[in-house]
Amino acid sequence: MKIKVTTKILDANDRIAEENKKIFKNAGIFVINLMSSPGAGKTSLLERTIQTIKDKVKVGVIEGDITGTTDAERIERLGVPVVQINTEGACHLDANMIAEAAKDLPLNDLDILFIENVGNLVCPAEFKVGEDLKVMILSLTEGDDKPMKYPLMFQESSVLILNKIDLKDYLDVDIEKIKKDSLNLNPKLKIFEVSCKTGQGINEWTEWLLTNISWKKP
Repeated sequence: MKIKVTTKILDANDRIAEENKKIFKNAGIFVINLMSSPGAGKTSLLERTIQTIKDKVKVGVIEGDITGTTDAERIERLGVPVVQINTEGACHLDANMIAEAAKDLPLNDLDILFIENVGNLVCPAEFKVGEDLKVMILSLTEGDDKPMKYPLMFQESSVLILNKIDLKDYLDVDIEKIKKDSLNLNPKLKIFEVSCKTGQGINEWTEWLLTNISWKKP
């Protein structure tokens, strides 16, 4: 019985996600669902990314948190439109939340929409929200066992960003093991090593992003 209930929830969510995707496509927007555990560096990556690309493309952001507006305030200071979603306990964003939040964004004026999901390595990977691309961040401080412990997010993502690479000499973590295990789960996964603190690897990530995504304004 639990399986039937879960299936109905996911089916309903997927239908709304497809509607979202049509709306975004009609507006000519490429949508990225950014996922990670808490503290991996989603907002820091967004800040670095937006600072690098905002003169080339028009960016919008939907911020997802259980409570608070700290991350949205950080993004707003960069001069891009941002909407905050507080889930009040839910461990992920769903398609309906995105549908409502998108109404408060100037969709026809955007090229890229980043959706910063709630910090969690499980639930966000299960729920589509209308994105074109799933990107996950794993910080080196989380250890090298995460691909094997939380395989779904690695399998569902198209890009893995290994953040806090500036700490590699101070941590007992095997970066090559992370890469190997991640690629075993998802051979098509694109991996970038970055430091949001120093800026290392950010240009490689943003160049790939602008080269490999596409949007078409109506």
